[in-house]
Amino acid sequence: MSDEPAAPAPAPLAVRLHEDGAVPWQPVSPRLVVARSLVLLATTALPLVGAVVLAVLVTSWAWLAVVVVLAALACGMWVVRRQVPAITWAEGPEELVIRRGRLFRSLVSVPYGRLQFVDLQSGPLLRRLGMATIELHTASPASGGSIPGLPTELAEGLRERLAARGESQRAGL
Repeated sequence: MSDEPAAPAPAPLAVRLHEDGAVPWQPVSPRLVVARSLVLLATTALPLVGAVVLAVLVTSWAWLAVVVVLAALACGMWVVRRQVPAITWAEGPEELVIRRGRLFRSLVSVPYGRLQFVDLQSGPLLRRLGMATIELHTASPASGGSIPGLPTELAEGLRERLAARGESQRAGL
């Protein structure tokens, strides 16, 4: 036995819902704005084209529908541009914390010891933009979380770290 005192356990993150404090928050990729904007454009394209065709061929009252769809598209684009920078995450010594939302703020804390498995997903659009989504799965479906729009290399490294931490902390249970 040595006479050196044991190193103190790392202090847990002092995470607050509305304050940053000293938490090292990591943002998601700004390219997530592009991905979500493209999805929004794709979902509003068909109603917009349909409204324009109705306005030209059937009745001029359909121009009102065109204006409504364009207003909804503009509002959706504004929300996406405000929403994506509000998604942040932080790795603590005992937990991963995910924060999202501006008006309705959400804070999810997933202890490493509760992780059962970590999923890495990347559809065609996210793959094209070099991004992936991390899904955290615990025994309770309500206590998991996800981090969308991480650069692929960062997501792969995070998945490996989380799986290793989950395995090591679960071993003590």
